[in-house]
Amino acid sequence: MTNHIHLIVQSKSHNLSDLLRDFKKFTAKNILEKIKSEPESRKAWMLERFSKAIETHNRNKCYQFWQYGNHAEEIFTSHFMWDKLNYIHLNPVRAGFVEKGYHYLYSSAGNYVFGKGLLEIEIAENLVIDPTKKNEFWKYNNYDE
Repeated sequence: MTNHIHLIVQSKSHNLSDLLRDFKKFTAKNILEKIKSEPESRKAWMLERFSKAIETHNRNKCYQFWQYGNHAEEIFTSHFMWDKLNYIHLNPVRAGFVEKGYHYLYSSAGNYVFGKGLLEIEIAENLVIDPTKKNEFWKYNNYDE
């Protein structure tokens, strides 16, 4: 999405909090470095916004890239996993960005429909598929229509 990200992740150490903290730190550092070093017409505006965001938080010294907090939900069942994956893949469709979930460049829907996508992902296995959920997903992703 244009202003947020949805992920399904698994931590080998079973410490999701540390994993999310490290992900945010790594991505913020790299994205900010790219913004500073690459020619970008909105560079000054973006850096000013990220700098202004630290006024309400004292953890960061120069820039606040990610919002504090997250909406993590632990996945215990295959059914819940499919619900979340379905929600993620249909999010750009519901937002009106694309007609089919796999059209959204930054979605893993293409990995599920075509077996490949922009990013290499690990396909969720052993999903217990609720036929009503699968039908909703395929309705928006059936490239044979």
